[in-house]
Amino acid sequence: MDRFHRYYALHGVLAARHLPVSRRELESKLECSRATVKRLVEDLRGYGVPIGYDRRRNGYFLDRSQAYELPGIWFNASELYALLAAQHLLESAEPGLLADTLAPLKRKIGQILAADHLGAGELPKRVRILRMGGRGAGPNFQRAAAALIERRRLRIRYAARASGETTEREISPQRLTHYRDNWYLDAWCHLRKALRSFALERITHAERLAARAVRMSERDLDRHYASAYGIFAGEPKEVAVLRFSPERARWVAEEVWHPRQEGRFLPDGTYELRLPYGDPRELLMDVLRHGAEVEVVAPEGLRAAVAAEHLRAANRYR
Repeated sequence: MDRFHRYYALHGVLAARHLPVSRRELESKLECSRATVKRLVEDLRGYGVPIGYDRRRNGYFLDRSQAYELPGIWFNASELYALLAAQHLLESAEPGLLADTLAPLKRKIGQILAADHLGAGELPKRVRILRMGGRGAGPNFQRAAAALIERRRLRIRYAARASGETTEREISPQRLTHYRDNWYLDAWCHLRKALRSFALERITHAERLAARAVRMSERDLDRHYASAYGIFAGEPKEVAVLRFSPERARWVAEEVWHPRQEGRFLPDGTYELRLPYGDPRELLMDVLRHGAEVEVVAPEGLRAAVAAEHLRAANRYR
């Protein structure tokens, strides 16, 4: 009996009895261990089923004074996304050396999505996962991944999008990062003597070297790549203070821009968001997409940059 059917079996046993049911009897009827019974009870409570425990009679019971309804579909948002994203990625994957290995996984995901408690096959038809802005991984993804796993250095030719400059450099790969539907290679750059992120589609040539890669600690990588805002990593240098209009606050207040953000509603209904950043480029783009519904309160440099962009845009439309 799988967990889903045990949920209904447990509920059925409790609903049919007016007196508490002992854990031992539940173990027998559900064909499971004591720990599984406790886990099933806690799961059902999480779904809103009012299951009580009578210490004197040493048993579980349904509190019939409380209204409740068993869910017809048993999954949460993260489980749904994981399943459908995995199915989408596997279906869109081009045939390669892993095609035979991935085939059973594709079938298994299909079987899971066909289960009764996941809508009996309706989910893939009724739920969409939309991706936008993805630029592809480029032709050197496999070389980068191989060098990363084997801890080897790479010699790359990199065409920077912002400056248009092409440079050749030696790097020690540290991590692959998938961010906003795009792939980046985080690496120690031996040319710049610093950690850098390289958009994979901008690596026009990659050659794996025999030399061992410089190994950075997880702590140093997290300090560099996860402490400031967005993909432009580095130590935070400033704290942006953004104030959103009451209308836009209803959306922004529920968004996560950064793990270390701080937000609060002000008496006039506006929403103030504080977050650390180093390089302002990505933050600038994200602020500008909210138009006149947000004001940069601080720092002055970011405020001036946003104001200048708005003026340039206004002049273009005159």
